[in-house]
Amino acid sequence: MSKIKLMSHLVAGYPTDELSFTAARALVNGGADILEIQLPFSDPSADGPAIQTACTKVLQRGYKTKDGLAFIERLHKEFPQVTIYLMSYGSLVYTPGVENFCKRAAQAGVKGMIIPDLPFDYDEGLTAACHANGMENIPVAAPSMSKERLAKLSKAGFPYIYAALRTGITGTDTIIEESTLEFLKAVAQGGSKVYGGFGISSGEQAKALADNVEAIVAGSVFVKIITKNENDADKLYKEVRAKAEELTGKTNK
Repeated sequence: MSKIKLMSHLVAGYPTDELSFTAARALVNGGADILEIQLPFSDPSADGPAIQTACTKVLQRGYKTKDGLAFIERLHKEFPQVTIYLMSYGSLVYTPGVENFCKRAAQAGVKGMIIPDLPFDYDEGLTAACHANGMENIPVAAPSMSKERLAKLSKAGFPYIYAALRTGITGTDTIIEESTLEFLKAVAQGGSKVYGGFGISSGEQAKALADNVEAIVAGSVFVKIITKNENDADKLYKEVRAKAEELTGKTNK
């Protein structure tokens, strides 16, 4: 079986910038094709307990948007071959001005923006600002969307769409069912490439999804490993890398 493409999610600065960077290195060495870096946010609408807790701990250190962008810039310089997407929520982008934020993100090395609470057709100018700075806006599709709205999104001309594989929050296991695959087909009907995630934590899930998506997305599984090993950088590196290798099909578990 060929390698499965992996988009791996990390919270910038969790639990420290150095350990977060160690985790990123492990992900890249484990085969991750895309790093989705989340700027910590105080009231996330889609993130489960693992990511919420990580965000809270980073924010308690006084972490700011500029710190997250500096972290991304460091990653981009270290791993120029790896695509970096920035994930956050609308207020962090809107407060400094959408165009200003997108310019700063692009300068740091970001290639795409994932802002789940900005609807694709009322995005405060995000898509245009992304394009002006050589980035893509990657809207989020959810199974709770009506068929009409999902069809509108799928045919809106976005190169990539992030498909949340179920409703609710991240972090609990997702069962890949026939309905999941039907949803992914609907997201892709307009020709967009689809990233599929929410609750992906095992090689078996990754294999079940791989033929139906451009890349699988995994986040909470890595945050949990980082949390468990935050006092042992070597073990953190080994376990994050091993999980990345499992999800990309480098190892079979």
